[in-house]
Amino acid sequence: MRVVFGFLSGLLGLLAGWAALAMALVRLAGPDRDGGIAMGAVFNVGPLGGLVGFGLGVWLFVRKGLVRVPATSVGTPADAAIEPGRSRVSRPFGAAVLALAAGLAWLGWYEFIRSPYLSHGFMTLDLQIMLPAGMPLPADAKDVRLAVSEGSQQTDAMLGPAWHGHLGDRPVILGRATLSLKTRSRWVYFAVPGMPEQSWRLDLSSDPDPTPAYTAWRAPDGSGAGVEMNYRLGADR
Repeated sequence: MRVVFGFLSGLLGLLAGWAALAMALVRLAGPDRDGGIAMGAVFNVGPLGGLVGFGLGVWLFVRKGLVRVPATSVGTPADAAIEPGRSRVSRPFGAAVLALAAGLAWLGWYEFIRSPYLSHGFMTLDLQIMLPAGMPLPADAKDVRLAVSEGSQQTDAMLGPAWHGHLGDRPVILGRATLSLKTRSRWVYFAVPGMPEQSWRLDLSSDPDPTPAYTAWRAPDGSGAGVEMNYRLGADR
């Protein structure tokens, strides 16, 4: 039992030292637009703090987590013998270690398994809708309906000031949406005046990773209207 609690104490120290050193470096480095400093702090420098933290955790267990049971005498008074005292795990220290370990285990389970939110946090979905050749663009961005659904939740995509362009002789409409939920049911909906609504099912896992580039152009599901869509998925972390 002492070995188990000693290992748990060292493991908690490892996690604390790893996180503390990485966070300190990120704060000292200042703004990190592309996330490179944070990645280096976590994976290159953080393990050094983890090693120090593991050692401190084991040391703390040896110093504070073990208490010695008083020596006892055995036998008759005439030939009494002293039985050496033994050490055991301190109950307050053991309870604190178990509570911290259980809390971290629950947090990891919720974050990576149970949480309905994406592991990468809010993810940016850049959309490109390519219209048929010769089809005029809508006169105003307000005439474009571009929406994205995640499960039962649907939100409108944003069309910025530069909301359209051209690829050869084909007009292209540009939009951006935010993904945040774990689900396998993600759809893109598009409609402009004079054209029925088109839809695409996004080929993404329930908890996707960013895509390095735009996907290949795809026709709408069950439609041959000449419209095509592709997308790129990005993340801040």
